[in-house]
Order: sequence, then structure tokens, then C-alpha cells
Amino acid sequence: MTSTAPIVSVFGSSSPRPGDADYALGLAVGAQLAAGGYTVQTGGYMGLMEATSRGAAEAGGHVIGVTSQAIEDFRPSAANAWVAEEQRTQTLHERLVHLATTCQAAVVLPGGLGTLTELALVWNLCVVGEIPPLPIVAIGAPWADLLRVMSDPNHVAPHHLALVQHLSEPSALLEALTRGTTPA
Repeated sequence: MTSTAPIVSVFGSSSPRPGDADYALGLAVGAQLAAGGYTVQTGGYMGLMEATSRGAAEAGGHVIGVTSQAIEDFRPSAANAWVAEEQRTQTLHERLVHLATTCQAAVVLPGGLGTLTELALVWNLCVVGEIPPLPIVAIGAPWADLLRVMSDPNHVAPHHLALVQHLSEPSALLEALTRGTTPA
């Protein structure tokens, strides 16, 4: 079953488990997105992908999981139980491009190198015009630190920096998604 609701790609760590604070954050974000009428799209596996999928599904939302044969070859796993629609790719590259180019907004939760890659990809695709500017919302303290480092206008133009909104916690997420973006 597919949905016609706007798609929000949610990126985050694969490490958190039920009971962890970050997992609870993912549950809350998924539930908010579903309540706001969005389709949630994640990488489809465990950690924050699972938490966000679960939060959305339990709130009655539609969940897309974008999975990859390359990921499963590296770390055997299947799509999490809350994925209603699985989009299969062969490579990690195809998976990342799909997640970045088939959404109307992106939410970035705490994570490591993979999550940083996802944020950078969506952000840069907006900057260079390969995809239209879309709301990008980064939630959590580590992203505030990263955005502060990136704020040097010699490296990132202020209007490009403005493409990413930061929230310390998700209470204003739906408002941030409807605020729009600053054109690149």
C-alpha cells in the first residue's frame, strides 16, 4: 500500500534500542510526523530507523523502509516490523540517493558517520540545485555543534547554512517543517 501524503525522510543512528533516550526520541518524532499527516521514510532497519517507524505506525501513519542488499550483505538483517512499504535497492549509494531525492522534507536525529553523510547529502543536493530546497531539521545537541562549526561564511554561505534548522528537542518539529526553506 502506498500513500499520497508528503514524505519525510528520517535519518539517525542504528544503535539505540528500546529504553534508550534516543530510541524514545525516535518514537516521538515518528508519532508527531504521522499525526501531522506525513509519510515516514527511513533506512528501514534497527535503531532510530526502527523507533521512528514504530512511532509512526503506532500513531496510524504510513512507513516506507528503504533497504539495501549491500547493507544486508554487510550486516544481516531485515526491514523492521513497522515498515509497511519496502523499497529495495542494491547498493548503499542507491539507498542514500533514494532517501535524499524522494522526500519533501528531511529530519536528522542523533547519529554517527552514516547519519552525517545523509545530512550532508540532502543539504548539498539542495545547495547545488539537484533537488529543490526542502525543510531539513536536525534534532539534538551534536547537530548544534556541527552547525556552529559550519557557520564560517568562508566555507558555508549564510543562506546555505539557513537551509538546516536546528531543534534541541522535537516539540516544534511540525512547525519547523511548515516554515519552509530559504531559497539557495
